[in-house]
Amino acid sequence: MRILLLSHYFEPEDGAPQRRWHALLQRFVQAGHEVHVICPPPHHPTGRMAARHRKTAGKYRYRATEYGANIYRVSYLWHNGHIATRTLDHLWVAFASMRAAFALRLIRGFRPDVVIATAPGLPTLLAGHSVARLLRAPLVAEMRDAWPDLVSYTPGLVRGQGFIGRFKHLVHEKVTSLQQTAAHVVTTTSGFAEVLRLRGIERVTVIRNGTLLRQYEALPPRESDHPELRVLYIGTIGRSQGLDVLLRAASRLREAGLPASVRIVGSGADIPRLRRLNAQLGHPVELMPQVPASAVFDHYLWADTCVVSLRDWEPFSWTVPSKLYELMAAGRHISALVAGESADLVIETASGDVVSPGDDESLARLWTELIRDPSRLQRDGGGRAWIAEHVDFDRIAEQYLDLLDSVSERAAAY
Repeated sequence: MRILLLSHYFEPEDGAPQRRWHALLQRFVQAGHEVHVICPPPHHPTGRMAARHRKTAGKYRYRATEYGANIYRVSYLWHNGHIATRTLDHLWVAFASMRAAFALRLIRGFRPDVVIATAPGLPTLLAGHSVARLLRAPLVAEMRDAWPDLVSYTPGLVRGQGFIGRFKHLVHEKVTSLQQTAAHVVTTTSGFAEVLRLRGIERVTVIRNGTLLRQYEALPPRESDHPELRVLYIGTIGRSQGLDVLLRAASRLREAGLPASVRIVGSGADIPRLRRLNAQLGHPVELMPQVPASAVFDHYLWADTCVVSLRDWEPFSWTVPSKLYELMAAGRHISALVAGESADLVIETASGDVVSPGDDESLARLWTELIRDPSRLQRDGGGRAWIAEHVDFDRIAEQYLDLLDSVSERAAAY
């Protein structure tokens, strides 16, 4: 089978989408399939190529990966991380991807059996729709989160009200239309799959975000030779995460004289605001920069409990952040500020404790209880067992290939 993937985010960048597709494509090639990827050079999250990538910029035009996938790089726009400039970059890359696909067809005679367009960014779906029509191939639209609802949702704003509301409504309608015209839609959660089915999109399959359990099996049980509670958040620091709740909860513990050490490690658009709030509260939290994947293990070794957090927005109740699977694989206690499917998963697997998103008072109360009864930090392996059964990359690669075979055969029958 010839597979064409369109993605705005791709290796050697480090992030959940990049790790997902590295793992899946590696397994697709090992299974004997021909894989082609159209994507920009690595420029996430800063909007520009890092110096270590610029030194070898020539290889970011066209090359084959070490595992045999063919990568076609297209141009991109520099951006500063702001939503407006990032959107322009997404649009530019989408149109450049369409041109690249046309060139592949014209010059190399390439025609895939199936096209996959993965969001974010949302313009990639538009590119995927056009490319699939151009190359006469079925389109699989992968929605890694609750798109378009995360774009169109604004707390307290009636959809269609005001200029911003009307614009978001148009985006919602357009993306829903693209989902409806796709040969198949992939979601990463059951909750959002059901939402799409209620909108009349019948061809929906759940293929969850994945992780590699064996990377974390060597992580030893937490150390207990320290008096303070060690709290870790590591990952994206954006507005969606609502991490100010950690600062306020840590401040409450400090005021109560309770021993706790709280770290937030990562990068994202919300860092300046969190730095200001942290200073106002007297620096109750240690804010640390993003670390390479090789250093993440050390932070997990340090931690007693790890945080996963999302804002209290309805679309987030239909999502499960990929970070949650990573934390379950790591086997550490999870302080989960989530709702819906994510909260149910933490409870079902006994992976930690759930607190209502944004509730710093309840979070401080939970941490106080963990300080007073450290035995609650011990996990019995239920999270790791669930990961092995449901979202290990070997398993979801098989699911994905079964779906692509089905979509390709269905298209060939017409």
